[in-house]
Amino acid sequence: MKIVKYRFIYIAISVVLILVGIAAMIFNSVKGNGAFNYDIQYTGGTSIQVDLGKSVPDEEIAKIITDITGEENPQIQALEETSKVIKTKSLDTETRNEVQEALKSQYGIENTNFTIQDVSGTISNEMKKNSIISIVVACICMLIYVSLRFKDFDIGASAVLALCHDALIVTGSYALFRIPFNNNYIAVILTILGYSINATIVIFDRLREDRKVIGRNNFEALVDSSVTKTLARSIFTSLTVFIASGCLLIWGVDSIKQFALPITVGVICGGYSSVFISGNIWYLLATARYNRKQAKLGNKRK
Repeated sequence: MKIVKYRFIYIAISVVLILVGIAAMIFNSVKGNGAFNYDIQYTGGTSIQVDLGKSVPDEEIAKIITDITGEENPQIQALEETSKVIKTKSLDTETRNEVQEALKSQYGIENTNFTIQDVSGTISNEMKKNSIISIVVACICMLIYVSLRFKDFDIGASAVLALCHDALIVTGSYALFRIPFNNNYIAVILTILGYSINATIVIFDRLREDRKVIGRNNFEALVDSSVTKTLARSIFTSLTVFIASGCLLIWGVDSIKQFALPITVGVICGGYSSVFISGNIWYLLATARYNRKQAKLGNKRK
């Protein structure tokens, strides 16, 4: 399989996917909706959990909330068939009571059907900081471990750059599909990083073994051979996880779908990056390092 020969095509596809996500962020910001559909866990706000006693369309509840609060896109999340979680900007006591009375009147429910709580901006800022720290620490630890395990910094750097590629595309999907940006984001990204690094390690482990046969400096042949030999395994692994996440996406409740959709996107781009991106990044880094080394040797001979 000619992976290196068409490397710029594969890299161009990745660049386009990343740019689509960035374009979605810009478009959302220009429209005044914010780059991401931030959950109140990240912005602060009011969460209203209510048991309506029957199945009610989200659009119907959203209209009631919008008419009272003026918020155009309140987040409505299904917990069970009859229970909903309504997330809005911070509501004062008067507006909160008005929402509660409107829902009681519309659906014939009591005060005991409601659980209302506020999330402060201080807590949400702490969550944003912890999200960034957890992802950065995970990437640094993976870089160190893979580099030491393979005794090759280029392999470690290639693996982590491929992970960054996956994280960027998944993050872009949050903007593109307006997936609520909440604590699930941390779980999704770390899950995808773990999945993707596993698939990538398999390829680089094969590359290390092939060096004994093909030679250390035949970089193109090494990448093509290692990817070809592990391709079936990569496809079957991705397909298995894709089926599982796809089932959650189709039959899960809203809270599960908000997790399953970015996971599905991550599985696809993680499988793609492990096969078409990680090896090509290593090829570019290893070739550049080899050329610099040869240039230095040439200068010394002169």
